[in-house]
Amino acid sequence: MSPITIVAGRRLSVSNLDKVLYPATGFTKGEVLHYYAVVADVLLPHLRDRPVSFLRYPDGPGGQRFFTKNVPPGTPEWVTTAEVPRSEGPARMVVLDDLAALMWAANLVTEFHTPQWVLAAPGEADRIVFDLDPGAPASVVECCAVAVWLRERLRADGIEAYAKTSGAKGLHLLAGVRGASSAEVSAYAKRLALEAERAMPRQVLHRMTRSLRAGKVFVDWSQNAGRKTTATPYTLRARDEPTVSAPVTWQEVEECRDPGQLAFAADDIPERLRRFGDLLAPLLTTGPGTGTVPPTG
Repeated sequence: MSPITIVAGRRLSVSNLDKVLYPATGFTKGEVLHYYAVVADVLLPHLRDRPVSFLRYPDGPGGQRFFTKNVPPGTPEWVTTAEVPRSEGPARMVVLDDLAALMWAANLVTEFHTPQWVLAAPGEADRIVFDLDPGAPASVVECCAVAVWLRERLRADGIEAYAKTSGAKGLHLLAGVRGASSAEVSAYAKRLALEAERAMPRQVLHRMTRSLRAGKVFVDWSQNAGRKTTATPYTLRARDEPTVSAPVTWQEVEECRDPGQLAFAADDIPERLRRFGDLLAPLLTTGPGTGTVPPTG
């Protein structure tokens, strides 16, 4: 029988706490749960009011992985769920809005992925995202140069951007937006990806075509589509080591000369939070820097 623990007044069954999920470092399931408990205060605001998709890897990154958007079987009745519109018909998805729900989901061993909209307005984007994905031998170092170009281009339109590592090879660029549909934001993001490619043809590609990607940074603008999701800030990733999609400063981006400078594991995050707080906190408000997406035409 799995042990029972009480989290924020909820009875939660946890299991296999000594199971090694990341063999490269010996990082266990218990450490996964501990990590999510430590970062809950900064992670939950980025999850709240957004339906969550799960990439589950219960036997570690080297085992079976499966991606699910529907409410998993056995979900406790106290975990919030919501009906979400989809082109193939509405679906019910999980919404992680408190510590108990977060720890229940962490016990399933998951990456957390969220869309660029909230439940109150599923057709309207409140964020724009660019996933900068390097094709070898390019690395996150080349992604940083592209990120700086995109930051300045977005700033010219009154939109302030923030960066985080993907937790894999690349970099994510995010900004708060308002007053536009997901389709309009996606079209605007594509336009900027094309502009980046024209400005830096040797470094940037706006298409996913793998045969063209060697040595270039693919600027993936498509994750702004209403049906798409992106790794949530602070989520662990299903990699060989317990890497994290970690917010970074623009100084770190500008000064990056080696991929190791922007590689962060679970154990690195508490100290970064003490030093910087949540670098993506501005995305949680509609204050200065939240931009209006110009019409594409």
